[in-house]
Order: sequence, then structure tokens, then C-alpha cells
Amino acid sequence: MTSGEAEVTVTRDTREKPARARLIGGPGLLLVWLYGVMVVGAVSRSVYQIATEFDRAPLAYTLSALAGVVYGFITYTLVRGGETARRAALVCCAAELVGVLTVGTWTLLDPSAFPDATVWSDYGMGYLFIPVLLPLTAVYWLRRSRAR
Repeated sequence: MTSGEAEVTVTRDTREKPARARLIGGPGLLLVWLYGVMVVGAVSRSVYQIATEFDRAPLAYTLSALAGVVYGFITYTLVRGGETARRAALVCCAAELVGVLTVGTWTLLDPSAFPDATVWSDYGMGYLFIPVLLPLTAVYWLRRSRAR
């Protein structure tokens, strides 16, 4: 080093942030896959129905679109991981379950309110009851995968 040069020391913070708790290990990966399939099914169905025949059953098509958004958010939080995402997914899955049970019961008690089916009609019968089983499974998994 010459007399006019100052020594510059570059330090790097080597402390790492704690890793996010993975939510997509084991059964969580299956949940992500199933929620991903439900996103595609609900969103594509509702977009088509809203674009082509919205006046026929606006409530049903809007609820299907809402279901697609909920499925998308849950998929995102499961992939993101971490405790905050786990809690957000847990709340969203509980809300999804309430929606499925409410709409499912409503479609059975007052079928005239739904001239066309939603994703959650008859508790998801048109989707092999996956809409009612998925949030139950997800809530169980998310509670079980809580950071210890």
C-alpha cells in the first residue's frame, strides 16, 4: 500500500435470517397441488361465465370467482412459507370452510337463488366434494405444521 492510499475493509454481514418454515413438505405439497388445480378450475370457469352469461346467475358466478381468489391466496401462502403465511393461510382456510358450508347449505335450502352452480354448491359436489374436504385437510395440516 502506498502512502496516499487508505486501506478499505469491506465487511459483510454473515448473519443469516432464520429460514422460513416450509409448509410444502410432505402432505403440504399435495395441498399446494390441489389448491393450484382448484385455482385454475374456479378462475377459468368464473371468467368464462362472467364474460358470457353473467346476467343468468350473477351471484353464482361471483361466488365462483371469489372462491378462485381464495384458492389463489391460500396457494401463495403455502408456497411462501413462514409463520405469518401459515397464520394467514389458516385464517383463509377457515373462512373458505365457512363459505363452503354456507353456500352449500344455501344451495340445498333455496335452489332458486342459484340458477347455475358455484364451486361451493352442494358442498362442492360438482368438484368431487374437494371444496369441503380441502379446507378441513388444510386446517389440520397448518395447525400441525406450526413452528415449534
